[in-house]
Parts: sequence; C-alpha cells; structure tokens
Amino acid sequence: MTTAALGSRTLAHPARDAVRLEAVLHALSDPVRLSVVLDLAAADGELPCSYFDLPVTKSTTTHHFRVLRESGVVQQAYRGTAKMNALRRADLDALFPGLLDSVLGAARLQADRLEHV
Repeated sequence: MTTAALGSRTLAHPARDAVRLEAVLHALSDPVRLSVVLDLAAADGELPCSYFDLPVTKSTTTHHFRVLRESGVVQQAYRGTAKMNALRRADLDALFPGLLDSVLGAARLQADRLEHV
C-alpha cells in the first residue's frame, strides 16, 4: 500500500503492482461507481467528491469512493478541506491495456441505447 498525504490526513492506495484485475472489475461493476469513473475520465483531471451528485446517502457515497480507491481505480488526496479524486488511468492502462477504454466505451454505448428505449 502507498499513501497520499497532505498535512496529517493520509489515504491508503494499492501500489501499481498490487492492483488486481478482479478488484478493478468489481469496482467498475457497480452503476454508481461506473458513473463516477465516467465523470473522472471525461474531466481528465481531479474532481472533488462534492462534484458528484450521486443517488445514494453520504455514507454510501463514501463507501463507493473507498471501493474505487482500494481497488486502484482512483487516486484520492486531500486539498484543504476537499477530497480530490483522479482516475489512475496510467496505472490501469499499463496493467490492463485497453480495459478501461473498453469498459467506458461499452458504458457509453449502453447509456445511449437505454436512452432510446
């Protein structure tokens, strides 16, 4: 595990070599978490947790971000009072070439298909 720290607040993240395919797939399998990853991919940078208007309680939102962080899908760091989130695209692309783009592309196609049903 590695940690991201600013001040006294640290968050544990798996090192690149510790990221497991099954954990990434599990994290991406939830629609709420997948929507977060889609937003992060579109932003191409950091977004605060407060950016996301998720259809779940605050405690469940915290759980979803923890799953994404602990699986190695996102990097989180405190910037002042905000917890910032960034997609670990470089790590995921190096470990699982094409996976992230395939999943995100399939999610977008599904959203378009369901929108027209």
